[in-house]
Amino acid sequence: MDWKRLHLCAVFALLTACAGGSARRSAHGDLRFVDTETAARLRHAAVVAEQGSSSATASALVQAAPVILGLMQQDHSADELEERLKECAVQAERQGNARFFENRPPTRQECREVVGRDRCGNPITRAMQLGKQKHVLVLQCAEEVLKELWAAPYGIEQRYRYYPNARFVETISREKEARMLAGGCTDELRGTIKPDLVLHADRNLLESALTLDFKFPCPESNEPQWTLYGEGSPYVGRTQDQVYEDALGGKARLVSPRKGVVDQP
Repeated sequence: MDWKRLHLCAVFALLTACAGGSARRSAHGDLRFVDTETAARLRHAAVVAEQGSSSATASALVQAAPVILGLMQQDHSADELEERLKECAVQAERQGNARFFENRPPTRQECREVVGRDRCGNPITRAMQLGKQKHVLVLQCAEEVLKELWAAPYGIEQRYRYYPNARFVETISREKEARMLAGGCTDELRGTIKPDLVLHADRNLLESALTLDFKFPCPESNEPQWTLYGEGSPYVGRTQDQVYEDALGGKARLVSPRKGVVDQP
């Protein structure tokens, strides 16, 4: 099955599921019904996919999840969503660097500098510290973008527990996550995943239409990369995107300040 046919099948699958007027839950918990206008957008998405949204012309978001064409707020496009998320990453990169380095990015040596240790005694590098701070900034920005542009539910830093042998995933509440983190160096977090953004196509919050992670390479000349799970992880030898896709079903893509949405992991 070629790329275009896969896109068409995916869009029609969503259209079929929504055509009966079933309810879906927004990011804020209210139920919204798929109306005729939304159904029309989904039909339009199917036509676009059928008529040739090729890998050379479609945005990276649409290449990864063609159903996005029918899930944008009225008068907004997938290209706009992609560009706005990249702008969030660029803004967070600049603001994060400005706190320590004024108007320049850190050097490779500065990125490697150990600035502290976590509660388990593991070293914290400047790159790790900057990445954490930039994530706070970028997710604040991304939430505002999604509120404006995305018509379906979404999750921001939702933690999941995934059981790969059973092919089962469950959400972990914020309260439970806080208790787990307060426990310090325990095994409770082992095997959990926490993507930055999960975009859903309907009210099933255990399935992803598209999963996005922001990456802030340090130094900035480095290529954005998925984290490789190491010893002690149930996913040893696998990368974040592979586990995200297995657990949540949708494609996973990186977003970085320099490259925007990376269409291939």
